[in-house]
Amino acid sequence: MSDAVGILPLAVAAGGGTIDGIPAAGWVAAGVHLVQRSAPLVRALMGRRAAIMLPTSPAFFTALAACDGRGTVLVNPLAATPEIAHQLADADVGAVFTTTALASRLPAGTPHVLLDDAPRTARVVLGAGAPRDVDLVAHGGLRLDAEDDVPGRDEEAAIVYTSAMAGTPLGAILTHRNLIANARSTMAAAALTPHDHSLAVLPFSHLFGLVVGGLAPLLAGGRVTTMARFNPTRALDRLEQGDITFLTAVPAVFAGMVSVLERRGATRLDALRVVICGGAPLDHALQDRWAELTGTEMRQGYGLTEAGPVCLFNPLDRPNCRGSIGVPFPGVEVAIHDPDHRTPVADDTPGEICVRGDNVFRGYVSGGANGLAVRDGWLHTGDLGVRRADGTFLFSGVLKAMFTRNGYNIYPRELERVIAAMPGVRSVRVRGVPDAMREHQIAADVVGDVTEADVAAWCAERMATYKQPNAITIGGA
Repeated sequence: MSDAVGILPLAVAAGGGTIDGIPAAGWVAAGVHLVQRSAPLVRALMGRRAAIMLPTSPAFFTALAACDGRGTVLVNPLAATPEIAHQLADADVGAVFTTTALASRLPAGTPHVLLDDAPRTARVVLGAGAPRDVDLVAHGGLRLDAEDDVPGRDEEAAIVYTSAMAGTPLGAILTHRNLIANARSTMAAAALTPHDHSLAVLPFSHLFGLVVGGLAPLLAGGRVTTMARFNPTRALDRLEQGDITFLTAVPAVFAGMVSVLERRGATRLDALRVVICGGAPLDHALQDRWAELTGTEMRQGYGLTEAGPVCLFNPLDRPNCRGSIGVPFPGVEVAIHDPDHRTPVADDTPGEICVRGDNVFRGYVSGGANGLAVRDGWLHTGDLGVRRADGTFLFSGVLKAMFTRNGYNIYPRELERVIAAMPGVRSVRVRGVPDAMREHQIAADVVGDVTEADVAAWCAERMATYKQPNAITIGGA
């Protein structure tokens, strides 16, 4: 079955790692068994994509396996019902794998599978018929034997909605090859082994959390412990137990933990071998303070969804260069191009970060003209950077209309589109306000016959929590 491990969840099972103390192969086998035992689920998915809307948990890998290798929308559990409805319709989703608590946010009548009790049972809810419980325990397990260099299949694996520069999020299509290649690059750059233990604090719906925090250590045969909801105090308590060696997070997560450490005192995290920060620009002062308080180096990287996601990193085989986003990942080419002429520029010259390699996505579900372009194999990221003479890169800003909040991309045009549709609103402008803890807060300047409370309520019904403006100003005219 060596060819089978070109499918992402089966590659995870073959890695021999564990998730929350249970072999990864067991979580994956439960998903394989689910799709084998439920003919109605197979019919619902026939010729269509699947979707997963789950917290960071091992059940995510059961769901991946039950998707049976097809393209699967990774829905952020924080998404609002209208956002979910757009993604399911745009990607032509036949069924969603979720939990009872999250299912209430699905559009009415959406076929879904409840994985609250995975890997023991699943509840299949399709159409008007009675829900059916499927026993996931009575399977023969998985016996996979594969070489480490078996490439991922060049078929759809995950669809992640992003790049709403024009106002509507686009579904970026990542293949099994994209994700497996990027996970293996992570293994190499971070020198991961079966002895490593990852604390997964980021959402698996976010490729940084899934590929770096989950897939890479599992493919290396290591352990993954999941945290369904990040809490800085609980995360530090877990790290202080002394068995976590690998941590992946965004700046806002590290800022939260540093804030706790500032109150209760520094701690030595000697077991923590690799600390990776990405997802948003990293304040050099935060990087320095983390090292002072914990005795560990925070290694910065750079990536984006359309690149599967990581492109640059400060690898373990060279001294950490604080303030830098590192050097190209193994197997990934990175160059700086003139954004107007689309040609390479000399070292120390600002330009657009461009990426080429097996990690680069295959395109969007729809609306690709409004997204990031791939020209001559190079993904033009819309981000600005500089390559220095020593081969390291610096991040210097963005060309595309966006900013980050808590590691999530915020696209002003998307928020403006949603708010402008509100009755009584004549115009709206959304902007980011720099914030030390969250990268940015969101300000919305609205003109119209509405109140701040009206706008806040409108946004709460239609946007994920992290997209909702926290400062709303109403003006006349």
